[in-house]
Formats: sequence, structure tokens, C-alpha cells
Amino acid sequence: MRRVTAGATWLARIRALDLPERLRIMNVCGGHERSIAQAGLRTVLPEEIELIPGPGCPVCVCPEEAIYHAIHLSLDEGVILVAFGDMLRVPVNVAKGEVRSLEEARGLGGDVRPIASPTEARVIAAAEPERTVVFFAAGFETTTAPVAALVAEGLPKNLLLLTACRRTWPAVALLLESGEAGFDGLVAPGHVATVMGPEEWSFVAERFCIPVAVAGFTPESLLAAFASVVRQHLDGHPHLTNCYPEVVRPGGNRAAQQMLAATFDVVDAPWRGIGTLPASGYRLKGRYADHDAALRFPAATEQARARAGAMPAGCGCAEVVLGRLTPTACALYGHPCTPRAPVGPCMVSDEGACRIWWSSGKRG
Repeated sequence: MRRVTAGATWLARIRALDLPERLRIMNVCGGHERSIAQAGLRTVLPEEIELIPGPGCPVCVCPEEAIYHAIHLSLDEGVILVAFGDMLRVPVNVAKGEVRSLEEARGLGGDVRPIASPTEARVIAAAEPERTVVFFAAGFETTTAPVAALVAEGLPKNLLLLTACRRTWPAVALLLESGEAGFDGLVAPGHVATVMGPEEWSFVAERFCIPVAVAGFTPESLLAAFASVVRQHLDGHPHLTNCYPEVVRPGGNRAAQQMLAATFDVVDAPWRGIGTLPASGYRLKGRYADHDAALRFPAATEQARARAGAMPAGCGCAEVVLGRLTPTACALYGHPCTPRAPVGPCMVSDEGACRIWWSSGKRG
């Protein structure tokens, strides 16, 4: 007898519902978007349901100014610059012929090293005690928590942090407060909810009357979240549902939250191509000022860079991040912007919507 999978069951339940003519569901996680693409969920869901990739890629929203600063440190200050691998290929806005990425800086002699874990930064600093090591840390809450642990455990004297860490929910709040959210339901990020607690996303339903469900990364968990969001929409009773209960617990990870609070202040912070969002960033607390690379090595003057902070001409990455433009609708998608030669940040990271769509075979 043929075994019916949980995914097939959830899909059948969704198809059995009396769907509206159009229902737009946004996901807020690059991992979700990757799972959706790999499992081909857009091809099996009813055509009335539109899945929209949202602001779930920390590499994509990392301030261009911070990347430019990191390039400057690697080439002009003689530091060892370490960063998560995706950050090395993100381009900045400079004149033709100038260094536009950390990867190019490394090619010109900058000591730039990719790492996969914050602890690798400590190992490198310990092995090179006579040199200054700068850890360029970018990421959302799930990445920032291990960085906070690294700081709390004690940093070697020669290890500094250049931080571009962000909180996830303020970008969704920006969309909702704009009055032009562009979605009817939200699938919230499971890993962020694991750290910060699912309750962080209750404002979506309580303040804006939009259904919301936390999901994991399997097709089954995502389909369960889609079914919940659709049912809430049809019932007219938006609320928060946890469809990742095996990992996400009420209140989240208290120890991780305490570590974040002990090492970082929450501040207003810039998002690339979007602007400054209130209470959306993390900055090292004053007690760690000796390890703050931004204080030790002030950024090069931005007045000399007319295009500082912006996306490249014609690049739609900011609109893609906000769910207002599909990757294939960007004028640069596929030509000239490809994973081999990215123009914008969304084509760089494995969590960027453009890179995910390209990798899944969408060519236009």
C-alpha cells in the first residue's frame, strides 16, 4: 500500500479549502525560500496561492558602507580580516577599476580569510598574537547569538569586531506600517523564533490582523504553516501558530537572549538600499569598546563616495528583499547579474532570493 506522507496530507488539506482568488504569503527566511525552491512547492500549491520571498537574507541587507569599511581595513590597516564566506563576494558601489569586494581585496594582497564559525576568529587571533584580527560579523539573531557568546567568553586582546548584525522583525514591521505590505499572510523564521521566541511575531496578527505561522525548514513544516495561514485568513481570526514545535519553544532560548542583552545594545541601524530602521541593529556595549573595530579604525569619509550605501544602478535587490519585486522581474537578473558575476547582493548568498531562484533553474 502506498504510504501517504505528512506533506501530501497538508497539501491535500490546502487544496480542499475554498481559496480566494489570490492569497499572498510572505516568508521571512532565506532558508525557507531555499526549501520552497528545492522542493518545488510553488509548482504543487494551488495557483491562487502566491509565495513571496521577503527580508530573510542578512548578507543582502548588510550595509554597503560596512563592507567598504572592511575592504579598507584589509588593504590599508594591515589587519587580518575574517568574515563569513558569503560576505567576501558582496559588491560595493565604487568607480570602475576600484576594489569592489573583499574577494578582490584578497586578490590584491589583503589578508582576508573566510570562516564558518565565530570561534574560528578566536583561533586565528590566538595563532597570530602580534597582529590585529578583525571579525566582520554580519547576520540575524541566530548568527548574532554565537557572536555574543564569543564576546561574553572573553576576546583575545588582538581580536576586534566590526559588526553589521540585524534583528529580523523590524523589516516586517516597516512593510506593515507602510500600509503597502504586499502580503496577506506571513511565515515567520523558525531559527530566529528558536532564539528569540515565537511571541516576537505575534504583533503581525495582533496589530495588523494578518495571519502568521512559525515554520521549520522541511516541506512538511512549511506546508503546515501555509495551511494554517490560509485557514486563519478564511476564518477571519488571525493569530500566531507554531508549526515548528519540536524546536521552537515558548519564550525562546533565554540563555541566548541574556547573552545578547549582556553584550550588545539594540540601536537604529541601516539596511542596504532600504534605509535606517528603528531598533533593528546590534552594537557592542561600551564596556567592549576596546574590541570595537569601528572605534579603533574609524570609517573612511563617506563624503568622498557619491554612491555610498546605495544599490548599483538598475539593481532591484532592495525591492526583492522587501517582497515588492520578484527576482526575475529585476532588469539585471541573469544579464548581467549572475552568481558568477553578481551585481547586487541578492545574487551572492545562498539565502538571497535571486541566487536561490537562479540555482533552482529560473532564468527569466
